[in-house]
Amino acid sequence: MASKIVVIGNVNCELQDVFTKLAKLQVKQSFSFAIIAGDLFGNCSTEHELQQMTALLQGSIIVPLPTYFTLGSKPLPTRVIEQIEANDEVCPNLYFLGKRGTLKTSEGIRIVALGGSLEEVSPSTDKYHPGYTESDARTLIGAHHADILLTHQWPKGVRTGSKVQSPEDATPTQEIQCIADLCSALKPRYHLSSTDGFFFEREPFFHLPTEDNPDEKPLTRFISLASYSKTSKQKWMYAFTLDPKAPHPITIPVGATVTPFSPLPTKRKPLPDQNSSYSRFAPVDNDSHHHKRSRKHQHPRAPPPGPDQCFFCLSNPNIATHLITSIGNEAYLTIAKGPLPTSKTFSPSLPFPGHMLIIPFNHTPALNSITDTPSRHSTYAEMQKYRAALHSMLHARSNGSLGAVTWEVSRTTGIHIHWQFLPVPANLVTRGLVEAAFKVEAENLKYPKFETLSSSAQSDPSAEPGDFFRVWIWAPPAAAAEEGSSNSSGDSATEKTILLPLGPDFRFDLQFGRRVMAKLMELEKRINWKDDVQSREEEEVDAAAFKEAFKGFDFTLEE
Repeated sequence: MASKIVVIGNVNCELQDVFTKLAKLQVKQSFSFAIIAGDLFGNCSTEHELQQMTALLQGSIIVPLPTYFTLGSKPLPTRVIEQIEANDEVCPNLYFLGKRGTLKTSEGIRIVALGGSLEEVSPSTDKYHPGYTESDARTLIGAHHADILLTHQWPKGVRTGSKVQSPEDATPTQEIQCIADLCSALKPRYHLSSTDGFFFEREPFFHLPTEDNPDEKPLTRFISLASYSKTSKQKWMYAFTLDPKAPHPITIPVGATVTPFSPLPTKRKPLPDQNSSYSRFAPVDNDSHHHKRSRKHQHPRAPPPGPDQCFFCLSNPNIATHLITSIGNEAYLTIAKGPLPTSKTFSPSLPFPGHMLIIPFNHTPALNSITDTPSRHSTYAEMQKYRAALHSMLHARSNGSLGAVTWEVSRTTGIHIHWQFLPVPANLVTRGLVEAAFKVEAENLKYPKFETLSSSAQSDPSAEPGDFFRVWIWAPPAAAAEEGSSNSSGDSATEKTILLPLGPDFRFDLQFGRRVMAKLMELEKRINWKDDVQSREEEEVDAAAFKEAFKGFDFTLEE
């Protein structure tokens, strides 16, 4: 379904005027969300500007609809940063995308943002500093695609082939090569920016077809908004309709030009990944789309991490990039930090540990917390697709000697749901030892009893109610047939799903799954992931080895 979106240029702390005008327009237009392209607060140094900021933070100025912004050329005011750190929002409906971040809205629209200005030397590590490096831009290339690309600076060469003229008295706009590369790679439907003195809308340009999609010609519209002004007639607000599921055109629209940017090499870039383990998260109640943040359950502890601090969110500016191995439309795949096995555990079948994480883009504590049903279904489906691809790789590489275990801790007090995937000798699965190990350990800890789930009993597995710990236990076709499993038929693989129900106040060990598998596989010395963190060089070797083995099964490479 198409969504109506409104974009605003530099606001420069004229908050009352801009949001009042936006509120009046919202009554008539019902926009899905708004984007600020440029500086929202500006210098915020005069008495008038300080009054405007105070009114916004105190609730006197109302933001009428979900509104997203990144960095322009000015740093954010300290009071605004404190609000973001404390509440993960500036005020109701006003959300910071981060200096470098990716967000999928509840309408299914993917926004990729790169705020600030390019700095030749490494800028401050402050995530609110309005400066970025070429490495920041290259990292975002890993987002694979974008519906909307939001940058403060212009892409280099964007005027090439265009007949649109800038005003004669306009200050020349700096154009940046790495932003051109980013636009060329992501092929956004809209590339939004801002300038101080004038509005610029280039003719739409189409990207060249690829071998995988020889008929498609993705179209990008580059639009730069002027700053808000009571006197200037330059356009500072722009509205458009976008359907993220609409097919790319196969014919070139009248007036469109070829892309002004040089195509990038087709080799895929790695994406950001988590910089630490799942065990570092503290409990929190959070929703998946930054809307309607709940404040009902207050606890005397530090604020939980938001998407820009979450180790599983691409908007975290402090993430590493070398562990990511694949990226889809709803989820991504990464090797685990401090893996339970080593690169020798399953050798020669697997010259790498094979301990993987399947992580959805949605910043949500549980899949059943995603209230948008289509989004929840598509996220769950793609995570299962990754699991199936991993199964296929294991079967091919080990000739049926390896099975797999996947576990999930689903709690509404969690931070960011993810699945852990682990290869396991197939005979441990077919002899029932994996299932028994989980049940015995639960009994020893006086946990509730595991329940066996049948596929027919799960009409919507992604919406499994309540809190729970879930385990999928998979045996490859050869092992299933060899053991004479009652569930096997010919060359069919077998899988069993067991679930441990957890109450909201139940004290559950987040390392339970790893602890069980470590004991079963006689890897007790590696129970604590912190004791087995590898060097970056070792992690890069394992990631490269996995990607080489997985490339024939990675469905994202076919897109």
